[in-house]
Amino acid sequence: MNLNIIAYGIFMIIVAYIIIAVGRICYRNGNIYVLSLMPGHEDLCIRINKILLMGYYLVNIGYAAMMLISWQTIITLPMLVETTMMKTAVIISILSVLHYTNIYVLTAYAKKLIQ
Repeated sequence: MNLNIIAYGIFMIIVAYIIIAVGRICYRNGNIYVLSLMPGHEDLCIRINKILLMGYYLVNIGYAAMMLISWQTIITLPMLVETTMMKTAVIISILSVLHYTNIYVLTAYAKKLIQ
């Protein structure tokens, strides 16, 4: 019995929830962080944060969809759980790397963005 369709559904539900929840949290807190880096430039900070959110959604949803291509055939329930959790862990790891990269880039180049 091929359980891939069930695994795809479970994976996409979990990943969609994680991507949307993390995106909302980062957007809400990102406004405060970017404003602290560039005081007096509220319009620029809001635009930067919206661009970061849009890029975040596009990269993560696209990568999650591309991950479905590389799955092997799932034939047992333990294999379904293992594969789904491993693929979800990869997405979460990528989210953390992207988040810290964005923080580093914004901190390093905030002064250049203002000028």
